[in-house]
Amino acid sequence: MAGNKNAVAPTEEKGVAVMIPSMFEADAQAGLKNIQSDDMALPFLKIVSGLDKILDEREDVRKGDILNSVTGEVIKGKDGVLVVPCAYQRKYIQWAPRGEGSGAPSAIYDPNDTMPETKRDENDNREYVVDGNGEYIEQTAQWYVKVVQPDGTSSDALIAMKMSQLKKSKKWMSMILSRQMQGQNGPFVPPMFSHVYRLKTVGEENSKGSWHGWEMSVEGPVENAALYNAAKLFNQSIEKGEVNVKHQSEDAGSGGKTPAPAKKNDKLDDDIPF
Repeated sequence: MAGNKNAVAPTEEKGVAVMIPSMFEADAQAGLKNIQSDDMALPFLKIVSGLDKILDEREDVRKGDILNSVTGEVIKGKDGVLVVPCAYQRKYIQWAPRGEGSGAPSAIYDPNDTMPETKRDENDNREYVVDGNGEYIEQTAQWYVKVVQPDGTSSDALIAMKMSQLKKSKKWMSMILSRQMQGQNGPFVPPMFSHVYRLKTVGEENSKGSWHGWEMSVEGPVENAALYNAAKLFNQSIEKGEVNVKHQSEDAGSGGKTPAPAKKNDKLDDDIPF
């Protein structure tokens, strides 16, 4: 009979055709060749705050849990998530006042770009654009990671750290740079994606309020060659500019809690102060 000689016929189970994994393997990548980076959303790993509508939708979710913005998976903050850091970028993101605009950034700047003149407001420590109608610019540390699942598989994600969490970003970077291994020519600093880290969340506070922040610890070197190669490829894609990041304001996903437009001296619950 004519047809694809590599096709695998389904098995019969009580008169019903049962799919088997080898059928999927025979058609691997079919239908996916025209997908570009702009067609996909890179998931964010973010800490659940009081603005997230998932708190209204699920009783098992609490502030301080870790949310995957694309899959909706929630991980308990006290347990944490295993990640392999693959790349780092520092960005300066310009936002409209809360409750205004499309929810997307007004502009994104690299460290060497020419940016609008700003003035820091002492009430919320934000850098407001001079004559910018309340728009402000946030320094943001972007960490591209591989999220490691219990079965050893991994997926791509991004962690954006800003305001008080910039200190955590610096701590994580110091941990990575302090790693040393012994090679044939003596000690060396391994690549960023050589080790697995556990990211948990902890309660934090100061005179301006309370919130949850990141806490990281090293688990050990990557021992799975497939995971290492996947992390390396992700790093290379980022370096080539092939990974598309779509930022959204903290209002996005706030459900029925859309806040009133915030001006320079306003403070919303769950804002993270310095």
